[in-house]
Amino acid sequence: MDFSQLLADIPTLVGVIIGVPVVLAAYIVGGEYLVRLLPDKARPSVRPWIWVGPALAAVAVFLVYPVFGTAFSSFFDNQGNFVGLSNYGHELAGFPSGGAWIAIRDNVYWLVLFTLLVLIIGLLFAVLTDRVPYESAVKSLIFMPMAISFVALALIWKFMYSYQPPGDPQTGTINAILGVFHQDPRLWIQDPNIANFALIAAGVWGYVGFAMVILSAALKGIPGDLLEAARVDGAGELTIFRRVIFPLMMPTIVVVGTTLVIFALKAFDIVYVMTNGNYDTDVLANRMYQLLKVGDNAPASAVAIILVAAVIPVLIFNLRQFRAVEARR
Repeated sequence: MDFSQLLADIPTLVGVIIGVPVVLAAYIVGGEYLVRLLPDKARPSVRPWIWVGPALAAVAVFLVYPVFGTAFSSFFDNQGNFVGLSNYGHELAGFPSGGAWIAIRDNVYWLVLFTLLVLIIGLLFAVLTDRVPYESAVKSLIFMPMAISFVALALIWKFMYSYQPPGDPQTGTINAILGVFHQDPRLWIQDPNIANFALIAAGVWGYVGFAMVILSAALKGIPGDLLEAARVDGAGELTIFRRVIFPLMMPTIVVVGTTLVIFALKAFDIVYVMTNGNYDTDVLANRMYQLLKVGDNAPASAVAIILVAAVIPVLIFNLRQFRAVEARR
């Protein structure tokens, strides 16, 4: 153990342990003191800003400023010369298979397939496991993939999809199962025709638990008396689900769906770990990273702004839906 380095780190450790609480306490006491100096009518409108101020400052420094800085950089080349929209034109040229179009196409695959599959399977699990004796155990197992990072998830599925030539022992679970049924192994993540769908399947496995938990909470919020009344009136379970449960859960389904859309647009770690964007599996976040890695900062900034532009409408829609749900309560 390097004791000299340990001794050198002690002031920093003491500063973090003692300094942060002291600064926080000083901010609270000082802010409250300044508020009390104001007229009584002004205090209720000023006091919330004292508490929200640090969070807004952090958002401005770590989120807003980088977005505008990236947007500004996207109008210049790597040497700092103003080039207008040339970076965007370069990335969006070569439709449909050049520039960023492959990444855009693959993001659309993620957007549609990933979102729909997670919603459908999550809703199915939420309904099937509702009010059964082993509900907690089953939901814990389904939710378990959410407890691991998506890098670990990607590594797990990379082994699951592992391929060995026909006749050799298959170390990949999927190809081993195919061998049981006397089927030839497949190149799941090396075949451009199916690689995207294989990656999306891995993402669905990881996120179904998230959708199930949220939708299950919404399902349990439906009054039991309402369901019993429908059963007394002679409605079957499918009719109850279609006419009662599904409409009442729709606000939650929309919120969960838009959250999944945002994740699909930002998909990166699964793609990077499993294929690194090869075999026509590239996505916008991975393309941006690859451009940054080779020093093409200006085109990378353009790709980043394209990604932000795709995410912002979904965020706005999500916020409106959240406010609408809150207004109904």
